[in-house]
Amino acid sequence: MIVRLFIVFVVFVGMFIDTCRLWGQVVDVHAHIILREYIELLKSHGAELEETFPLPTWDAKRHIAFMDSAGIRTAVLTMPAPQPYYGDTEESAVCIRRVNEVSAEVKRQYPDRFKFCAALPLPDVDAAVREAVYALDTLKADGVKIATNSRGLYLGDEELDTLMDVLNKRHAVIIIHPHRPTPYPEKIIATTPLAMYEYPAETTRAVFNMLARNVLVRYPNLKVVVPHCGSFLPLALPRMKSILPAMVKQGYMRPIEWEGNLSRLYFDLAGSPTLDVLRSMLTITTPDHILYGSDYPYLPDAILKANLQRLKQTLASDKELAGYADMFLWKNAESLFFKFAASGNILTE
Repeated sequence: MIVRLFIVFVVFVGMFIDTCRLWGQVVDVHAHIILREYIELLKSHGAELEETFPLPTWDAKRHIAFMDSAGIRTAVLTMPAPQPYYGDTEESAVCIRRVNEVSAEVKRQYPDRFKFCAALPLPDVDAAVREAVYALDTLKADGVKIATNSRGLYLGDEELDTLMDVLNKRHAVIIIHPHRPTPYPEKIIATTPLAMYEYPAETTRAVFNMLARNVLVRYPNLKVVVPHCGSFLPLALPRMKSILPAMVKQGYMRPIEWEGNLSRLYFDLAGSPTLDVLRSMLTITTPDHILYGSDYPYLPDAILKANLQRLKQTLASDKELAGYADMFLWKNAESLFFKFAASGNILTE
């Protein structure tokens, strides 16, 4: 009897350890590195509230402590909004080089905990190309982060084709992040912060611009991560598809290769999605293209941990989504950002 109870206990402990290990492998593809030098540049231009809310502070050890407490194994760092450009390309390029070099150093110090997607000094495309080459080839960045718009230069615009070609040749991952639209509705933003409405609208706007020019078909090696649960795309894409034939017939737009473009889009879950939001995302993408994102450090640690726990519970509560939980929380991110060999449940780069 004692032996039988011991065997049951060992099996239970083993299952518990496996479960803890699994849920502790979460990969966060939406996290920000915020340097003192970056904030100081913004302050020098009176732009620290350009995005209508204050920038939080960031520290690698504090970030790791949050990850440990939340069960997050690895985070992909990106520079936040706003784009540090105020008419001086050199000033912007120096700041962004500093952000990228510190990000690379953080990754070197904590190789199992951090990856990073490099910032680019747009709207100067030539400077952005130079930084992309340096960041990807020398710093070994895991991709690039591009703003929805950089002082009016929108993702998808023809002027960015040179940059897209460079990134395409390197099979780059692009993480999109919304920035204040250009131009912007000043009175509305004064009462409704950007993060509440304009960010989802801005993301949708930039993705539509890419779709309309078939960017991801013309540069097929790119993979693009769309933030905040796809923003308004689950609602807006069916409308775009229904209107497009009339627009093409009248000469206002060119045909869009839907499958080729959409197959290269990925979507992060930053924003604490509900069950309805998760289901709506599956109307525009496949389960292998959905990734976890926290948006650290823009909300207190306790709220971000509660959001992750709520996401796990939401996934577990739905029969279909429960089967995708591992994919959403870490496996899809592994496929996108890691070159690894699998050995049992242990993944190594």
